Amino acid sequence: MITLLACGYRTIHHEGIIRNRPHGSGNYTFIFFNSRTELKLHEHVMVIEKNTFVFFRPDTPYFYRELESPFINDWFHCNGEELEGFLTGLQFPLDTPVEASDPMMISRCMMELQHIHRLDGPLRERIIDCDLRSFLMKLADLRQRTAPHQLHRYYAAFAELRNDLYRSPQQNISVTRLAENLNLSKSYFQHIYKQLFGCSVVTDMINGRMEHAKYLLDHSEMSVTQIADACGYENDTHFMRQFKKFVGSSPRKYRFRSET
Repeated sequence: MITLLACGYRTIHHEGIIRNRPHGSGNYTFIFFNSRTELKLHEHVMVIEKNTFVFFRPDTPYFYRELESPFINDWFHCNGEELEGFLTGLQFPLDTPVEASDPMMISRCMMELQHIHRLDGPLRERIIDCDLRSFLMKLADLRQRTAPHQLHRYYAAFAELRNDLYRSPQQNISVTRLAENLNLSKSYFQHIYKQLFGCSVVTDMINGRMEHAKYLLDHSEMSVTQIADACGYENDTHFMRQFKKFVGSSPRKYRFRSET
């Protein structure tokens, strides 16, 4: 089990900060720098830009200080006998500055981690163990998917765009318009999208509509025509044809599948 020793979400140091650990911190230490920082790691001095994280081993010597005020960071200290093996299996970069592909995801996870850490209850330690493992797996997965071709600089914008497609399946917007919104050519936009998410943007548009349609079929009394309109289709014939292609049955059979 991974044990959380201490953590902080958006900790603000108005007077600056100096951390000098010539023999390491004695535990695994994760720091997400929300401010520019000078870091000395293995005798090498470097400037760490905002939205960069480092996960230090317990015996790694390091020193850092702020380069701007106020200094803000997210952080946690943890331990666990199986942690090194877990991180090795993820190919997680230790003692290495990593530019965050999705800074908001890190901050959300750190906020939730701090919230759970402050609570009490019989499942608290197990929840924290699961949350920490999930968080580290998400970071490892993002790094593997966004590292090639420097895709990390596009991830946050594309992830928000993708979320919007699923949140608003009724919208009718062309791929050309989506690309223009990100100041990219249509072909390059489609290439990046496929690299990041493993499918085309058109497939995701349809998947978003199908998920919404299935939800409405399961949880509303709306007619098929009304559902087609709510999912952005101009006519129910096109909707029914696409639904059967992607779901495997007609909307009506899907709605009444439990009765057959």
